[in-house]
Amino acid sequence: MQQVIATAAQMGHVLAAGRRRAGLTQAQAAARLGISQSRISTLERDSRALTLDQLLAMFGLYGLELLVDERLDRSPHEANEADW
Repeated sequence: MQQVIATAAQMGHVLAAGRRRAGLTQAQAAARLGISQSRISTLERDSRALTLDQLLAMFGLYGLELLVDERLDRSPHEANEADW
């Protein structure tokens, strides 16, 4: 699976799909990550509060990896604070 993510909502969908592809329920993933099932549910619905540590832990458990690539539609100098 290769996915471009531009919004927090898209990240939530990727997390949910990755968890399901790994054959894990929210409760199973939560137990392995040391967090609550409700936290998994929240992050899958709204990933804005997701920390980098949580993201990397979830990706590791789900067999996913984070790849950063340069966007081809504009130069890095065109980015502004609103993008962050």
